[in-house]
Amino acid sequence: MDWGRAKNVLIYAFLLLNLVLGYQLWSDVREQRGVSLGFGSLSESTQRAMEEKNIQVLTSVPADTPALPKISYRYTRQASSKPVRLDVPADSKLIFAPGDLAAALKSEIPEISQYSYDAFAAGGSGDGSFTLHPLFGNQWPLFNANLELFYTDQKITAYRGAPVEIQDAGGETEVLPAQKALGTLIENYLPEGAVVKEIVLGFYGQTFDSETQVAAPVWRFTIENSASPTYSVYYVQGASGDVISP
Repeated sequence: MDWGRAKNVLIYAFLLLNLVLGYQLWSDVREQRGVSLGFGSLSESTQRAMEEKNIQVLTSVPADTPALPKISYRYTRQASSKPVRLDVPADSKLIFAPGDLAAALKSEIPEISQYSYDAFAAGGSGDGSFTLHPLFGNQWPLFNANLELFYTDQKITAYRGAPVEIQDAGGETEVLPAQKALGTLIENYLPEGAVVKEIVLGFYGQTFDSETQVAAPVWRFTIENSASPTYSVYYVQGASGDVISP
């Protein structure tokens, strides 16, 4: 057997394998760059404030800054103050499988397919309920409209919330980049030791004494407090950059 030739073949094979793996790694990095930005996208003053205040960001920083409209919304019927019991309870694990959840509950909650689960909402912290928000354009949640699903013994047994009709209110808002909104929070609002757990683009509106309400694009930041296991929520308005902390 010609060992010299065999050795050369192995060397070329490993070189080819390294080239393929290198190309795959480059492709993955390029793809991820379009989805999220790293800490290097934050300004020097923001990175300095993170170090000084010992703030951690344990989620990706979205790179997309789409132009979104203001929206109007109204409840098509009044919600009951008490939970409405389901005729047929559903398995609570379906909350993590939206398609299966919609199929299981559509007979009693027809609009359920237009909602998304919120892992960090007040009702989602192990107190016996899940919280969902209606979506605009099947993508962006309306944070101040809730559908609560109550569960017992791993079964969803009741719900509370009224259907919401959402419409485009006209015009478009250029949403400020998430890294700028995050920088504002880190430098001016977040306490020492805070941990940023989630960054989501959606809508938020103040409630007025009117049948139809208006909501504008916001970045929602979910913050874990170092002093307690609770979460705080900050909304940064997509157009002005003003900060709202309900």
